[in-house]
Amino acid sequence: MSTPPPLAGGVAGPTTLRPLIGTVLDALRDGAAERGGPLPAGGPHAVAVRVRTAAEPVLPDTGTGADEALRTLVHIVAEGAADPADPRCAAHLHCPPLALATAADLAASALNPSMDSWDQAPAASELETLVTRALAAEIYPAGDALITTGGTESNQLAVLLARERHGNLQLVCGANAHHSLHRAAWLLGLPAPVTVPAPTGTIDTAALDETLTGLHGPVLVAATAGTTDTGLIDPLPEVADLCAHHHAELHIDASYGGPLLFSNTHRSKLTGLARAHSVTLDLHKLGWQPVAAGLLAVPSPAVLDTLTHRADYLNADDDTEAGLPDLLGRSLRTTRRPDVLKIAVTLRALGRTGLAGLIDRTCAIAQEFADLVETHPGLELHQHPTISTVLLRPIGADDETVAAIRRTLLTEGHAVLGRARADGRLWLKATLLNPHATTGDLEAILKLLEGSTPR
Repeated sequence: MSTPPPLAGGVAGPTTLRPLIGTVLDALRDGAAERGGPLPAGGPHAVAVRVRTAAEPVLPDTGTGADEALRTLVHIVAEGAADPADPRCAAHLHCPPLALATAADLAASALNPSMDSWDQAPAASELETLVTRALAAEIYPAGDALITTGGTESNQLAVLLARERHGNLQLVCGANAHHSLHRAAWLLGLPAPVTVPAPTGTIDTAALDETLTGLHGPVLVAATAGTTDTGLIDPLPEVADLCAHHHAELHIDASYGGPLLFSNTHRSKLTGLARAHSVTLDLHKLGWQPVAAGLLAVPSPAVLDTLTHRADYLNADDDTEAGLPDLLGRSLRTTRRPDVLKIAVTLRALGRTGLAGLIDRTCAIAQEFADLVETHPGLELHQHPTISTVLLRPIGADDETVAAIRRTLLTEGHAVLGRARADGRLWLKATLLNPHATTGDLEAILKLLEGSTPR
């Protein structure tokens, strides 16, 4: 019988990983060089052909060996990636991860603890407790937080917790709210959310007041601190005042804007955050973490008690009474990666000052880009960014032309820009999350738009 392939863990694990990591790093470098831009050229069909040519047969009768498999498949994925480390890749809330966070994520994969029982993750579970309490304390004096897969899961958990407190309830959110809130109501069997207009991109507080006046029974209002389309922040103090007046609960989706808490320059934009009954944070957006790195923060650990669940093989009563920590109520998932490790490494390595520097620099880059657009004779700026999202469009272009420009840039592999509708028109969206972007990089995006705009 042949010797099985080596494992990543144990004392020998690092020795077996070292040459494999070298192969991976070489393939990443070569794939990026061959791509030569923010995404592969040719569009979906061309990418699919290249992937199929490289990857098939997916399950050969005889394996090709670790070196060939890693070199081939990592290379083709890197060559065919939309790379957020390229400043021209700026469509979505999809950040370039920090090298140190990525290195920590490798350690998490090698150790492979599962965060559903203490005996699978002794140290990682304690680290998660420390980190979640520390991050929750940025909002609440005695708060707690759960690690999630991102804003969608966090928002769903927030609605679930509210439902468990009150039974059936009515969710109210702005027209600018993330789609995950509507999906949460659907998944939980709640009535369809009442949608309040957001004509300027933020929730209309007069309309919210009118809506809440007409509702009876438990209500959860969801506000947004950093909208997906425009990066705007709802008037949180006014929304909180209305919730208090109408005895409604408040959830704030700060998936995008939450990390502004680390910056003395921008923290005031989140005034009112602590008045929410729950807050969504997402560090794989403006936190430069590899996916996934979401959190749901709440004012006290007791708020999470409703998630308590028993499975004798994971958290038997006598084990819990004997002092083994119960992890099963820390998520709706059972098997969970130790996503806390990369977050903890980042917080320790950079500190508050380092994180603030990244945030301040990124927001300043977005302001600079807006200035460049505003002074460009052929382009129109929607408005200066609240965080780091800039909407722009060629002057005189109709919506069909704007959409066609975006697709042309994608197909040619020149740039990844998003699309957003504001003021009744379609705009190109640049979500700037790369703190290494330069003035030259920003100008290069504008030159691409010049070349793509119909005469």
